[in-house]
Amino acid sequence: MSAYLVVAHRTLVEDHLLDHVRSLCAAESCRFHLVVPVTHPRDHAWSDGEVTAAARRRLDEGMQAFVAVGAEVTGEVGDANPVYAVATALRRSAADRWDGIIVSTLPPGVSRWLGLDAVSRIKREFDLPVTHLVAARTPAEA
Repeated sequence: MSAYLVVAHRTLVEDHLLDHVRSLCAAESCRFHLVVPVTHPRDHAWSDGEVTAAARRRLDEGMQAFVAVGAEVTGEVGDANPVYAVATALRRSAADRWDGIIVSTLPPGVSRWLGLDAVSRIKREFDLPVTHLVAARTPAEA
């Protein structure tokens, strides 16, 4: 059984990621561990409880979506920094064998994570194959 760590927030239940998961599950049995970093809103003052609850809701949605495509899934809410969130999840699951990390982001120009160079940093930091999936642009973003 292959095992993948998936890090995503806004794009967690988008077609590009779920299609990729579906194709992996079609090839062999897979399990996924979702890491949903908290996101700090830019439009209002926020509390730790608010951002954690929002990330928990997104994690629950993601777990339901992954189960619906036939995946075995677990998950956790992570730090706002996606690199640190991945490091924490890997440390917590040190006994597990991972076949790769899947990072799902918004498109360039919209994604905060790409602005932080998070995908390149994850590739450099961890000795695992990293797959970067980018959500399609919406008409408002194009």
